[in-house]
Amino acid sequence: MAALNLEPRLQAVMAQEYPRFSAEEYARRHRQLATVMDKAGVDHLLIVTSNRAGNATQWVTGWPGTVEALTIFKPGVQMTMYMEWYNHYPLAKIIAPEVDVQWGGHEGIVRAIAELKRRGAKRIGVIGPLPHMKYGQLEQHFAVHSLDAAYTRLRMIKSEEELDWLRIGAALSDAGLAALLAGTRVGLDERELSALVESAYISHGGTTMIHYIGVTSMAAPHLYVPRQYPSPRKVANGDVVFCELSAFWWDYAGQVLRTFAVGAEATPLYRDLYRTAEDTFDAVTAVIRHGTTMQEIIDASGLVEARGFTICDDLLHGFGGGYFQPIIGSRSRPAGKLPDMVLEENMTVVVQPNVTTAGTDDAKRAGVQVGEMIRVTKSGFERMHRAERQLLRIT
Repeated sequence: MAALNLEPRLQAVMAQEYPRFSAEEYARRHRQLATVMDKAGVDHLLIVTSNRAGNATQWVTGWPGTVEALTIFKPGVQMTMYMEWYNHYPLAKIIAPEVDVQWGGHEGIVRAIAELKRRGAKRIGVIGPLPHMKYGQLEQHFAVHSLDAAYTRLRMIKSEEELDWLRIGAALSDAGLAALLAGTRVGLDERELSALVESAYISHGGTTMIHYIGVTSMAAPHLYVPRQYPSPRKVANGDVVFCELSAFWWDYAGQVLRTFAVGAEATPLYRDLYRTAEDTFDAVTAVIRHGTTMQEIIDASGLVEARGFTICDDLLHGFGGGYFQPIIGSRSRPAGKLPDMVLEENMTVVVQPNVTTAGTDDAKRAGVQVGEMIRVTKSGFERMHRAERQLLRIT
């Protein structure tokens, strides 16, 4: 098992049987939820995870949620969680020790409604993907208000402890990239490349968020952005491999994007694409700081179009607990209306110029991936990843 070379405090986090944040960190989160509730005028929250979707349960209790978790939250009162399945119940009690964890008996929403009635609840805030029919059941008894947007806002600014967990996620993602670089060889297909990536972090307790890997010929490219599902396309000399990798440390993932050539030097086109992507990354990160406007980011990316290229993937997006605003494209490929916001200290964002050739014939376009997750600071940014940034060649 390759070492991650983490600082002692991060090693200590990873050494826990089931890692948890400090009591002070959970108290901070609960205070933030209390403020959200007060502003919305609700007396209780129902926090939902359904079929592994919805991470608020983990943020509030520590339990990641599997099939279903319905957690009743009120400041100053012990939380009650109704969860499935029965064989998941013993572990949930260990991972969420401060919560009254109960098996939902395949009727968790019924039991949650009964408990809310017992408490005299009137106005309920919901965070997470509560299915439509269950939402309707809740509305039969209470005034119900979605607080997903408010929760998302809380997740956009990271605490110091959260930043440490993201550093672990970044190290795990970097390990996946290192394994990909070390193990790629002619004859392996994209599925086997994915297995290389996962092999690097599973033994450290990491899990997969994504590994998008593309393999195409530099002389006759058929692919300009890594696809979300691997194909049986085999690596050959003269190919380019580009990737977007994210490994989780529980709910905290890094994201690293790189491009490398196989068995040959990069062609002039790919050198130009890559140089533009690197220059764009540097230009965008040069303007990043607390208070950066969205237009400043768009302006910094203008050299993509100035050199005759465009992008496919988003240029920049918020990250760490979700795929957050700001989500920004470029002048030639906008990502919708520019969000009305500025960057703030301790946001984590991914800058990822997926520079591609222009045109509408997808079968003939070429592209590269460059970038990584960074932390916004008061006067600039902090790299969260340690992976080398250059157009690499493997033999």
